[in-house]
Amino acid sequence: MGKPVIQDWVTELTFMQQTVLLTAVRGPDGTPKYGPVKMLQRWFRRCVLVSSLDGEDLTNPYDKRGGSFMGPSYEPPLKHIRSASADHVLHWEDAMSEIVDEYLRTLDALPHHYQLHLMHAVEIVGYKHPDKRIRSWWKSVYLRLVKDMHLNPETEAALDDRLSDSRDRWLAHADHATVA
Repeated sequence: MGKPVIQDWVTELTFMQQTVLLTAVRGPDGTPKYGPVKMLQRWFRRCVLVSSLDGEDLTNPYDKRGGSFMGPSYEPPLKHIRSASADHVLHWEDAMSEIVDEYLRTLDALPHHYQLHLMHAVEIVGYKHPDKRIRSWWKSVYLRLVKDMHLNPETEAALDDRLSDSRDRWLAHADHATVA
């Protein structure tokens, strides 16, 4: 008890970046529990939260632990399941990229607001996650999401400036119509 549910690396981010990550933890209502949206969402949660059922960081998208909220995003082929030490051989990036393909095909059915929350959170994981493999994969997802929306990606420096915990810096990047 007393340990936060967010992974240690998240606590090193600005409050604004932490908030962006937490707003994306909840998926949209009305999507299938085992569809591409929820499977991508599960892997995102594993990269940001500590598994409440296991008290551990789940560092791959196929580990059977995590319950339904943070459960596996896919089941690896049996030929790849050898032992815990063989995890590095599994090419989860390919399987998860197929899920991103399906996610992008379902975007028209998703609330735009949800998509923006997820895109911004994925950007943070893609720039800040301590594991190079995980960070690289999420950055590639961020670039795909940005490209799909016909936008230009934000640099890490621009992200840090926009979400720096400075109201003045945040206002410099906000539209006057949406500033409270």
